[in-house]
Amino acid sequence: MAPGRVAGDDSRHVLKQALSMMRRASLKHPTYTGRLLRAWTVCMASCILCGCTGPIFRPQSPEAGLDLPVTPEVDLISKFSHPYGLNIVKIEAVSMATGLVGTGSDPPPTSQRAALLDEMNRRSVENPNEVLTSPNTALVLVRGFLRPGIQEGDHFDVEVRVPSNSETTSLRNGWVLPARLTELAVLGQQIRQGHVFGLAEGPILVDPSANDQDDPAIATHGRVLGGGVATKSRSLGLVINHEFQSVRLSQAMANAVNRRFYTYVDGRKQGVANPKTDEFIDLMMHPRYKDNVGRYMRVVRNIAVDESPGDLQARLLLLEHQLADPLTAANAAIRLEAIGNEQAVQTLTQGAGSSDPEVRFYAAEALAYLDETAAVTPLAEVARNEPAFRVNALAALSAMDDVIAYDALRDLLGVSSAETRYGAFRALWAMNERDPFVRGENLGGQFSYHVLDVSGPTMLHVTRSFRPEIVLFGKDQHFQLPLVLDAGKNLLVNGLEGGQITVSRFAADAEPEQRIVSTSVDEVVRTIVELGGTYPDVVQALQQAAQDGALASRFRVDALPQPGRQYDRGTPRHSYDESDDRPSTQDQQDSQLDVSTPLPDLFTQHR
Repeated sequence: MAPGRVAGDDSRHVLKQALSMMRRASLKHPTYTGRLLRAWTVCMASCILCGCTGPIFRPQSPEAGLDLPVTPEVDLISKFSHPYGLNIVKIEAVSMATGLVGTGSDPPPTSQRAALLDEMNRRSVENPNEVLTSPNTALVLVRGFLRPGIQEGDHFDVEVRVPSNSETTSLRNGWVLPARLTELAVLGQQIRQGHVFGLAEGPILVDPSANDQDDPAIATHGRVLGGGVATKSRSLGLVINHEFQSVRLSQAMANAVNRRFYTYVDGRKQGVANPKTDEFIDLMMHPRYKDNVGRYMRVVRNIAVDESPGDLQARLLLLEHQLADPLTAANAAIRLEAIGNEQAVQTLTQGAGSSDPEVRFYAAEALAYLDETAAVTPLAEVARNEPAFRVNALAALSAMDDVIAYDALRDLLGVSSAETRYGAFRALWAMNERDPFVRGENLGGQFSYHVLDVSGPTMLHVTRSFRPEIVLFGKDQHFQLPLVLDAGKNLLVNGLEGGQITVSRFAADAEPEQRIVSTSVDEVVRTIVELGGTYPDVVQALQQAAQDGALASRFRVDALPQPGRQYDRGTPRHSYDESDDRPSTQDQQDSQLDVSTPLPDLFTQHR
């Protein structure tokens, strides 16, 4: 029992909480009110007799009213259907890695070798068995994951590894030859392939810090960043439940969706829903939700079917009360976003100004997907100060077509938190990848290279997921001498004295090439690429420089905003903490909660 509180106070406190929750539940299911009252009476009597020594329900916001208005039952799309296309599809291929430096092997006579030989014969490779015996080649397994809503031509990462029975010792410096990715199955000791859903090719990025002798498991695994290209678009849709299947209902549901969502096809305005049959409605991806497919489907499923104006007004009034309560704010915000009219926007705008941080966040997140400027300030605030909401806040800002949101993301590029800075950069890139500030350049056809003139501590960021990319936060970044760095198998970066660095390229069939540059990180990166270096070569050199203390700037790899953190009601943050850049390990307590809205796809590893 809390100090200064007597048992009767605790009982009344529990009774008041239970009454509030029971009344909210009865609004959703009015026919069960009597049953709820009986169960509630038994529960409360037990609590009083036993003596309540602590809360058994989560505390409520002071704004949560006890007398919520009654609303008629509303049939939402979720009552009649379930979503289609939200699973991740795994596609695979057997391929070959070339360019290895004596670390490859001749694969054993397995079904995987047979599949690779068939592919080589299809491509008219001469003497395929002799090629496979070379120590500079290796049979590899290539795997990719197609995210929900991926469209034809979109890129995705592919994973590369050697089979468990392979004698290959390292994939470093390797290049995956073109591979056709399909859904695979092994039947009758043979690999059976389905339809081709993607193509993959490119340089293999192996963890630069891994030692081939000490870490053989890491050295034989890698990724080709953005090396996969989808050959087919994945469809989204609604599957109507068996007991409700009818052409009339399918058309009514599609009409309800199209009143809320539309897009432009060849310059013509068109609804996103197409009732294909009495059991399936095809959904086009709405551009605003391209990086948050889960939220798109949740909003669609919360659209009402054939709701009268009077019923809508009653429901809006109820949602206004539910939005003010942090226990129901997330669901209420989604439903207001699904309504999307002027009154819903007004209610969400009021919620975005609430004193309760949960209410404020959920309301602002919904406003962002409605492209309302009122979302910007609260979302930028939580992106800066509250790690639990950061992923969702940055993704929501990136979905907006608003110059105020753009400026807010620009301001976050100069903060101390590495994940906030890089998260803001990726959000700006997702907002408009052709924007001159974040567009960067394609360096040597190898990777995206960005030098940002921003404030804050200098930082250098590289990726091992999503796409090959190097971002310099701050223009004037320099190496510290002395240094000796390896950049792949043929390049050496040597800077011992004199304020200059020599980048040398060695090849067995050519004279060595050398370039002398300053200690500028920008100059060294460009020179490595000029001499034939790949993205993995540059990353290897930069990571070695950071480990050796030769890089004055902060160096981060995949500093993505972390999902899965919990918001702690008891200790709100008002400033940056170094722990913001690490996943939370704090045990779950009554005062903590998980973010209740779908996790956006913008910062996931499999893209």
